[in-house]
Amino acid sequence: MITLGIILLVIGFLIKIPILWTIGIILLVVGAVLFLLGAAGRAVGGRKHWY
Repeated sequence: MITLGIILLVIGFLIKIPILWTIGIILLVVGAVLFLLGAAGRAVGGRKHWY
């Protein structure tokens, strides 16, 4: 999610499409939150690991 957010941010910035910029920021924030919860050892969505 973090990678997809960064890609959308870059594409939205280069092509000047504001909706891609917004979606990229949202995905980046959600990915960072899920990463932090997973790194803290908390189960996310009832699962400790996603394979």
